[in-house]
Amino acid sequence: MTKKQIAINAVEALKKSYPDAICSLNAGNPLELLIATRLSAQCTDARVNLVTPALFEKYKTTEDYAAADADDIAEIIHSCGFFRQKSKDIVGIAQKIISDFGGKVPDNIEDLTTLPGVGRKTANLICGDVYGKPAVVADTHLIRISNRLGLVATKDPYKVELELKKLLPPAESNDFCHRCVLHGRAVCDSRKPKCEICSMSEFCKKII
Repeated sequence: MTKKQIAINAVEALKKSYPDAICSLNAGNPLELLIATRLSAQCTDARVNLVTPALFEKYKTTEDYAAADADDIAEIIHSCGFFRQKSKDIVGIAQKIISDFGGKVPDNIEDLTTLPGVGRKTANLICGDVYGKPAVVADTHLIRISNRLGLVATKDPYKVELELKKLLPPAESNDFCHRCVLHGRAVCDSRKPKCEICSMSEFCKKII
């Protein structure tokens, strides 16, 4: 079985297991999703979802964040970890969106990655979830599962992204990434994968 065939099988298997391919982060608009994703670095999505309601209630627009005191944001997001840097990045993101992009969250990876603290993982998420473009969000779950399936042989996020873009149907790639997060949490654990109940066990290489 070729890597392309394995990828297609994986897409179909996870589609049946997780028909609702949704992002784990709660957000009501593109800016909120961008901020929530920045907060999720070195932090669980569950923790971010506990913190963002208060943040989003106090700061509602790009202009609000651009004029905010980073220390005030830091106090709200304190439990997310690395709160000082993240708060500075949030203010900087808003300021740059206003100064360079007319107040609109950019729709491409090149522009998104010019924003403070925004890497390819975050940029791909925004491109996929907000703008409906083919995207590969190379988070820890996707990297682990892709290696175990034998689709890739690297833990480098950028290399994983490029390899999967060659293998995944473009229209399915973004949802596949969300489903891998759900599957990674529920079944394909990093230490004790539940292979006996995995929908992909028949074609998985089980490369740990």
